[in-house]
Amino acid sequence: MSGLLKKDFHSRFFQPPMTLQDKVVLPSRGNYNITLQLAAVMCCVTVCDGTPDPSKRETMLHQEASRQTGGRVQLTGAEQRLDTNLHKLKEQEMAAAQFPPAIHFFKAQRLIHRSPIFSLLQMMPKGAAPHIHSSSLVDWLVKNITYRPHCYICFTWGRSVWFVFSTWDCLYWQLLKTLRANMADLFGCFSSLMQNLTLSNDDPNTTYPSQDAVWERFEMAFVAIAGLVSYAPVFKDFLYKGLEQLFHDNITYLELRTGLSRVQIRAGSNHDKAWSLRTYQEGTHQFVAEHPGFLGAQLIIFVPRVLSVSDVKAAVKEAIQMQKDFPEFVAGFDLVRIILRGRTNHYVHSLLKITAELGVTLPFFFHAGETDHEGTEVDESILDALLFNTTRIENGRDNGYALAHHPLAKELSRKDNVAVKVCPISNQVLKLVSDLRNHPAAVLTSESYPVVVSSNDPSLFGTTGLSYDFYEVFVGIGGLRANLGTLKDLAINSIR
Repeated sequence: MSGLLKKDFHSRFFQPPMTLQDKVVLPSRGNYNITLQLAAVMCCVTVCDGTPDPSKRETMLHQEASRQTGGRVQLTGAEQRLDTNLHKLKEQEMAAAQFPPAIHFFKAQRLIHRSPIFSLLQMMPKGAAPHIHSSSLVDWLVKNITYRPHCYICFTWGRSVWFVFSTWDCLYWQLLKTLRANMADLFGCFSSLMQNLTLSNDDPNTTYPSQDAVWERFEMAFVAIAGLVSYAPVFKDFLYKGLEQLFHDNITYLELRTGLSRVQIRAGSNHDKAWSLRTYQEGTHQFVAEHPGFLGAQLIIFVPRVLSVSDVKAAVKEAIQMQKDFPEFVAGFDLVRIILRGRTNHYVHSLLKITAELGVTLPFFFHAGETDHEGTEVDESILDALLFNTTRIENGRDNGYALAHHPLAKELSRKDNVAVKVCPISNQVLKLVSDLRNHPAAVLTSESYPVVVSSNDPSLFGTTGLSYDFYEVFVGIGGLRANLGTLKDLAINSIR
């Protein structure tokens, strides 16, 4: 710093404090008019009795509101009238004895479903659903797939179930058709199957007392679902039904995360992964052709962090080849499941150099910051994601949650327009936050950070589409200040 700059810096910020004598020195006659002018200026900021000027307060409130998500969106006259009605409806819900965002979603869902705000959100164009895992796309399996021929079930010692489709008898497995025929309580059978394919529960805080408990049940549900959706006829129908539910919820684009497990043709015979990719692509093209207004879908290939170094390395190379073979359909690569110590993004940094070595570009969409333990290695994974040029910070099950604690990461990601995806219901169910008014995304939306809303695993939480998650963001995370401009900005962010 030059001497001149140092002098100016110190003169501005390190002047000695004014003494009492300094404060009471009366002006000379020549300076009296100047003193009166200064007093008049100060009265523009504060009323002369020392209280703040109300107009100044209104200006501050207006400036602060303009900084939030949607704060600079210009509303038409009709939109302003709708916004006024939305504000009144939100005030009513906030004054109710039970405020849904403050309650666990499994208990609040009925309240939300009856909300007039929720009804309006269902009709609203919500843009894209950019974070949904393929096997949890739609809550349709028990109602339809388990009634199909040759569907077998096995009850495990781990209080879960497995499914398989087979044309011959399976040892230790029961044909679901026969099981149902021998049961008097068909509703009880339906409820039991649903409990194995979802996390929904009447007393979630008792059933899932810790993050470990809910994650264990979460993983078990995915294992149960895999036996159903990995059967070729189901695989095709499942995708189409999922796109249909999204379309009915006024969603026009989907990014689907998939591990591309091999799809079963019959017992002992499987399709290869290229078949799965072609089926996804052909099914999407068919749906787009039959539903004008739906823009399409892309896949993000993922593998779990629990794999060995060599397996992840092989998966990266496989994803590169998949993108070459399906350049318009494969969007990129991700690492999923809860981040453990020693398995952070930094742990696999050498693997991700493969793209540079091969001279190819493979976009990364990293799960990061999936913790509420600030300062740990897992917490710092959000910085690693930015170092690896992540396209977005994925906030699925509980990822990106830690971003609010990292001002540098916020600054860098905003500069590069790296959005964070927020899945509020997933965050609450998986025990990152109990009251969604306290979600870190409240800080991000107050600063107009590029936030995108998604649902992550809708079938496991008993939801469809994005309307429930939009409700939680609009009413709970955004609070009373979130307005119609906020909703428009969130939808536009998702498309961008």
